[in-house]
Amino acid sequence: MTDRPQTSANSMWGGRFAAGPDAIMEAINASIGFDRRLYAQDIRGSRAHAAMLASAGIISDSDAAAIGEGLLTVLSEIEAGDFPFRSDLEDIHMNVEARLKEIIGEPAGRLHTGRSRNDQVATDFRLWVRDQCDAAVEALGALIRAALGQAEAGADWVMPGFTHLQTAQPVTWGHHMMAYVEMFGRDLSRFQDARKRMNESPLGAAALAGTGYPIDREMTARELGFERPMANSLDAVSDRDFALEFLSAASICAVHLSRLAEELVIWSSAQFRFVSMSDKWSTGSSIMPQKRNPDAAELIRAKIGRILGATVALFTVMKGLPLAYSKDMQEDKEQVFDAADSLMLALAAMAGMLSDLTANREKLEAAASAGFSTATDLADWLVRELGLPFRDAHHVTGSLVALAEGRGVDLPDLSLADMQGVHAGITEDVFGVLGVHNSVASRQSYGGTAPVQVRAQIARWKEKLA
Repeated sequence: MTDRPQTSANSMWGGRFAAGPDAIMEAINASIGFDRRLYAQDIRGSRAHAAMLASAGIISDSDAAAIGEGLLTVLSEIEAGDFPFRSDLEDIHMNVEARLKEIIGEPAGRLHTGRSRNDQVATDFRLWVRDQCDAAVEALGALIRAALGQAEAGADWVMPGFTHLQTAQPVTWGHHMMAYVEMFGRDLSRFQDARKRMNESPLGAAALAGTGYPIDREMTARELGFERPMANSLDAVSDRDFALEFLSAASICAVHLSRLAEELVIWSSAQFRFVSMSDKWSTGSSIMPQKRNPDAAELIRAKIGRILGATVALFTVMKGLPLAYSKDMQEDKEQVFDAADSLMLALAAMAGMLSDLTANREKLEAAASAGFSTATDLADWLVRELGLPFRDAHHVTGSLVALAEGRGVDLPDLSLADMQGVHAGITEDVFGVLGVHNSVASRQSYGGTAPVQVRAQIARWKEKLA
């Protein structure tokens, strides 16, 4: 999309060139195959522009009214699937304007007064990305609510907490789910924050230098829901920070989705059986009847590849461009469109999976009780009750773990005599900290895994979402 003149074969352009572009040039130059998705934003921006031109006395009220009504007709045709998109008209802007001229005649030629396709596409694209930020915020809200539901149901269910995918300390299912609530909450705030920054209107910057017509940029900004006009016309037409910021936020969100999807894949395996997915989110095998494959989770896990790829692609397009508009910037949309589609689908699928997910409380607790998960509690008890330096307590605990491991039992299964054989000061009271429920109940520091803390965080998030 650019404002440089084109061939006389295109009636929208005039007589700058004597010969039309060949088929290859038309194919590489046209963007209507993908930018038609901007039709609603394009028509909305054009209607706001026409109303402003009339208010400023630049065109007549009757022409503005005809343009406004004609654009609504174009909108209805597109939404009904009756609009004849033409690649020889290059993009959504020229397609809409050409059809408008067929509908209302000569007044259509006045619509482009005081603007350029450069500020027009910048406005359309910014409106579209702003809408996607709103959609992402809504979808993330639904996902957070689904995770909160899981956390509330299992606020006191114990499960193993992992580091290096090795059993570390007992945590609660609710605590684990709340970790993702925090992640998705940050994602939500990133989209909200990006939206605030992009909420300035490029319309009226024209090709790059502004316009000599007495336009009212404040009026069009208000009409389109922007907070203000952009303050520099060069920046207005050449900026794609808003798209890069959306893609960056989408990439981080997709990483979080991928991490949760990976855990669901692991947890639903026969080796773990921590969770069961409903038939809505699982598929069978063509030859192995026992299989239930977590395909939805695996596909969500893969979406980061497409979304991050789009992010890198647009950064690469923009990295070396001089001011102001360059045709390279036509390559900004397909990646954003694809990334937004992938993100919204992944968010909806994950919210659905979490809503239907069944956690196996018994399996979780059995796993939490294995792997010497209360070793840290034992070390802390030695420090707290016997006054050992932590490094000494760590050594004593390691010796007890080795003893239990050699006997094929867990720490609570050792006798007091066994423990006193390693350190004579250990008393019967030690068994009060070795159970997994005792362990999680003791972790009452702010943000800890104790059920009381988990429930407090659930209440905080419910209030925040409300």
